[in-house]
Amino acid sequence: MRTLTIALLLLIALPAAAAAKVVHFAGEKADVPASWPVYKLAQHPRMCVRMDRRAVYLGTPSPSQRCPADAIGRQRAIVIDPQVAARAAALPATPRPGSTATSSTAITDFTGPGFDACATPSTKTMAAWGASPYRVLGVYIGGANRACSQPNLTSTWVNEQLEAGWRLIPTYVGLQSPTSSCGSCAKISSSRATTQGTEDAEDAVAQAQAVGIVPGNPIYFDMESYSLTTSSSRATLTFLAAWTARLHALGYTAGVYSSSASGIADIAGEVGLGYEAPDDLWIANWNGQANTIDPVVPSTYWAHHQRLHQYRGAHNETYGGVAINIDSDYIDGATAGAIAPQQVVPPLLVPSVRATGSRVRVQVHCGWAAGETCPGQIVMRAHVRLSGHVAQVAIAHRAFNLAGGHTHTFLVVLNSRGRLLYRERASIKAKLLVAIPGARSTTAVTLKRRP
Repeated sequence: MRTLTIALLLLIALPAAAAAKVVHFAGEKADVPASWPVYKLAQHPRMCVRMDRRAVYLGTPSPSQRCPADAIGRQRAIVIDPQVAARAAALPATPRPGSTATSSTAITDFTGPGFDACATPSTKTMAAWGASPYRVLGVYIGGANRACSQPNLTSTWVNEQLEAGWRLIPTYVGLQSPTSSCGSCAKISSSRATTQGTEDAEDAVAQAQAVGIVPGNPIYFDMESYSLTTSSSRATLTFLAAWTARLHALGYTAGVYSSSASGIADIAGEVGLGYEAPDDLWIANWNGQANTIDPVVPSTYWAHHQRLHQYRGAHNETYGGVAINIDSDYIDGATAGAIAPQQVVPPLLVPSVRATGSRVRVQVHCGWAAGETCPGQIVMRAHVRLSGHVAQVAIAHRAFNLAGGHTHTFLVVLNSRGRLLYRERASIKAKLLVAIPGARSTTAVTLKRRP
C-alpha cells in the first residue's frame, strides 16, 4: 500500500561486486539486479504492480490490475513507465489553503457498509460496483509502505466517483511501528518519531491535494499491527500524535487505522491523559461483525460518528460481473466528500537548481497573490541498493513558507544518510521534488564529490 510516481527510477550505480544487468525500454535504460524478474506489462495486462516485491516492471500499470487487498511493505520494485511524467503534467491544479473558492462540504459522516482495496479500481469497475451494497471505498493515496501502484488514482477519478455518490477513505501507509508485523516495512525511529510523524502528515497532504482531496477532508494513517512493548508503543504514539497535530494545522481531519490489539488499544489507553488523539478510529478486528463496537474502545470514546470497523480481511467479491479482492468495513465516521473546485493556481516555478558538492541551491517562485504564503517542501530522493534490494531513500528535506509573488533561493543540505552516501560514492544521481499545494516541479540532480 505505497506510492510510486516516477517516470524512471534514477539508480545510483550498483557496486561492481553486485550482479547487475542492463534493461532497455522505450528509449530508457537502467541497471537492475540480475536475479530480479523483468515483466513487460503490455504482455501481462492484469498483473499487479507490487512495490513490496523484488521485480522490474516495464510499461504502464493496467487500470484493471488484480491486487491482493492485504499487500504492504517497503518499496523494492523498479518501474520504468515513461507515461508517468506526462500524466503528472496533465493533472489539474488543486486549491490552496485560504482560497476563497467554494467547494462542496468536505467531511461526510457516513453510516453503512464500505470496502478497501490495495489498487484503486478503474472507473469502469466502479460503475459495475454501483450494483453493490457499498458506497464507501478506502483508497491508498501514498506513504513509504504502500505496496500497490495506483494508475487509476487521479483528481479526475476522485471527482468522478464523488459525483457518482461514492465516498472515500483516503489512507496513507507511512512508517510503521518499530515492532511492526510487517517485516519488510520502513520503521519509525524512536529518536525521530515526532519529526517523522510530522513529515508523513505533510507528505500525505501533498498526495491528497495532488488528487483533488481538499482541506476539510479526513486522511487516515494505516498503522499495521505491532507487538506491544513499552518502547514501541511510546514511539508509535508519539509518531501518531505528531501526525494528528500536523494534519490539523494543515486543515485536515486526522484518522488512524490499526489493529484493535495494538494501535487502537494504545490510543484508547491515552484517553484523559492529554494525548493528541485522532478525530476518528478505523478499527481492524476481523470478528465478522458489521458494527463499530470493540472491546478495547469504551462506548463513550469516539462516540459521535467517529468509528470505522474493518471486520473481514482479504476476500473476493463480485458485482456487475467484476471481481475485486477487498477488505470489508462498516462505516460510522468521517469520509471524504469534497470535490476540488475548478480553478487555476499560479504555477510553482523553479528557475534553477545548482549543485555544489553536497549542497544544492534551489530557486523557487511562489505565484500566489501578495499577502498569501506558499507552504512547501523540497525533497531529494535517490535509489540505492540496501540489504540486497534497491530502495528509495530520502537524502535531503527542507520545508519552507514563501510569500506570494516572491522568489527565494533555498539551500538544501544532505541528511545523515545522504552524507554517508556522498562520502562513499563518487556521484549520486537523485530526483529533486519541490511541491506546494496544487503545484509541483521535479528535476534530476547529480551530486559529485569534490576531489
